[in-house]
Amino acid sequence: MQNPLSRFIPQLVGEFPKQFMELFNQVSESTDKENEEIKRLLWEAYDFGVSHHEGQKRKSGEPYFNHCVEVAKLLADWKMDHITVIGGLLHDSVEDTGASLADIREKFGEDITNLVDGVTKLGGIKFTSRAEKQAGNFMKMLLSVAKDLRVIIIKFADRLHNMQTIEHLPRMKQHRIAVETRDVFVPLAHRLGMANVKAHLEDLVFKTLKPKEYKDLDSKIKSSRKERQKYIKLLSDPLQKELNKLDITAQIYGRVKSHASIYGKMVKRDKKFDEIYDHLAVRIVVEKIEDCYLALGIIHNQFTPVQERFKDFIASPKSNAYQSIHTTIVGPNGKLMEIQIRTHEMEATAEIGVAAHWQYKEGSSKLKGVDTHIKWLRELVDILQSESSDPKEFMNLLKIDLFRDEIFVFTPNGDLQQLPIDATPIDFAFHVHTEIGLHCLGAKVNQRIVPLNTQLQNGDVIEIITSKTQKPSYGWLNFVVTTKARTHIKKVMVKQQFEESVHLGKEILTKTLRRMKMKNMYDEIEGSHKKFGFNNSEQLLEVIGKGDITIREILQKINPEQEEVLDQDTDEAEKSFFDFARSKTKGIKLQGISNLMVTFGKCCNPIPGDEMIGFVTRGRGITVHKSDCKSLPLLNKESDRLIPVEWDVDRKDLFNVRIKIIGEDRKGLLNDLTDCINKFDLNIISVDSKVKDAHARVYFIIQINNVRQLDRLFRKLTKVAGVDFIERTGHSIQ
Repeated sequence: MQNPLSRFIPQLVGEFPKQFMELFNQVSESTDKENEEIKRLLWEAYDFGVSHHEGQKRKSGEPYFNHCVEVAKLLADWKMDHITVIGGLLHDSVEDTGASLADIREKFGEDITNLVDGVTKLGGIKFTSRAEKQAGNFMKMLLSVAKDLRVIIIKFADRLHNMQTIEHLPRMKQHRIAVETRDVFVPLAHRLGMANVKAHLEDLVFKTLKPKEYKDLDSKIKSSRKERQKYIKLLSDPLQKELNKLDITAQIYGRVKSHASIYGKMVKRDKKFDEIYDHLAVRIVVEKIEDCYLALGIIHNQFTPVQERFKDFIASPKSNAYQSIHTTIVGPNGKLMEIQIRTHEMEATAEIGVAAHWQYKEGSSKLKGVDTHIKWLRELVDILQSESSDPKEFMNLLKIDLFRDEIFVFTPNGDLQQLPIDATPIDFAFHVHTEIGLHCLGAKVNQRIVPLNTQLQNGDVIEIITSKTQKPSYGWLNFVVTTKARTHIKKVMVKQQFEESVHLGKEILTKTLRRMKMKNMYDEIEGSHKKFGFNNSEQLLEVIGKGDITIREILQKINPEQEEVLDQDTDEAEKSFFDFARSKTKGIKLQGISNLMVTFGKCCNPIPGDEMIGFVTRGRGITVHKSDCKSLPLLNKESDRLIPVEWDVDRKDLFNVRIKIIGEDRKGLLNDLTDCINKFDLNIISVDSKVKDAHARVYFIIQINNVRQLDRLFRKLTKVAGVDFIERTGHSIQ
């Protein structure tokens, strides 16, 4: 336990506790004056933490404040600014002691208070295995990151030290924390470019969840250490000799890849440890970028390179700012060996990611450079805040963005763009600018027009063709892969569906009231939206258009006395339809002669588009029947009175057909039926629907080209969920 008097030592004898000095020596600034100010502020924070955590113990039995100091040391080791280090030192003060944010604000100012507050809020998030809640916690975490990136970096240091000391916790709690680390912190560390943190966390998770396998693999790695060092010397000595000839200062060392990485390869490839050739890598760290390429030339001159395993991340950095040259060569004894070449700055970035770019200066805008490395994160947060995304959907989008690898493509001007693997021209268009994506008409890849679902490849040059009239299509959702594209497409589709439903609802209401001679009730119905629980009339029209509510139900609620009028409406509609359907024709022709005196058989009620036959009726001219009318067999004995007739219409004329559909009364039935008809590009003249005894009756009047087209429509309509029966006069399908 810390001696309570130790906090007074600097004032009494001018000496600081050893633990404090170890921390301070890791925090460096440019001038002595700055260092003195930092030392004063850091001591105040250390003293504040010691006094407030006094008497608290960790599960291991050591003082709790030791954990806070270790977190601060990690942050200092990552070259974070002294404000962030102090934030790490005080990160548990509010959550675990009697200190308040007001106390911290008064003593240390707003900036440190905001960091402590952010970490405290993240500490309150309890992740579970339930996907929806897990996703909701992701959202809170990302929103905190959006406010200040240093919050998540402090949280990484906190999590890393907790995982390093996890063996003191109960087994069940160990498992929960390890799973949380694997699913949340490891992928985020990867995306923020914190490779060293990611590797440490992965190994600690592996050690916790699979202790037996970890122990077995660890012993094999340790036992092969001497052989490994001998092999690295065999490889590095000739390289070092050649580098010295060119006066290139280089540090060459070998390293074993993380335990988790090696184990993953063993499982994936179904191989033993001795059969994994790429568990070892050699790293060459030089002073300048040009030295990287000189070193590459020396390596390829000394050893045979494996062409397909060469990657230049210096020319094309990853989105998390990672830069390095990777080349695999055939080394001594014919072993394949990966060599990574980078500068010291790239080395720092590769190990601790965005933390390596942290340059905190009073009144400086250097933070802007850090933000460019986490553009993907900012976009996710923007989408989350503006769209109020469904948690499950957001979780899926987040997983896609976190785990997918990347490709590098170019604009026609030569600007480099980074996209996920399997990205399409639509993803590229939205990546460049939302408006370009929304109005994307076509695309050229390497100067050739390609389909919009083409999967882009590394090095492609993409040109997007736009049109002001072009709008996103539902079909795009089948192949786009980026969060940004999918979200904006869905937003437009929802808006478009709403507008179409409102327009259809308006038509249904207008035509139904006109037919029932109740046009004067239009304004009254529109103004009744509050009776049905809607905020405005458009929402009422939308549900009418979707078929969630019928005109009958609305009229019954507004004026229950309308029941009789509504029942009479069906019979009148039956009588008037045939006149309406036939009004578009000039009449009937017999061998080219028109204007004949005809009547229509009530047994089959033919309309334009039907094949017909005429029957000569004594004293009443010709009665016209459908050619497949069931009454015709009775006339076989008088077949000489049957004569061929046809409609007097033009070939391009459309025919009006009335369809009656009976089905289950369910939400969205009318919407599904109209969608089905619209797919045939048919014009809907009228729609009417009624509900009785949990059954819906829907009447459509549509315009068709011919009976074959109608038959195809019937086949599709019968497949709509809940449809029991479809018919038109003289024609039915069940």
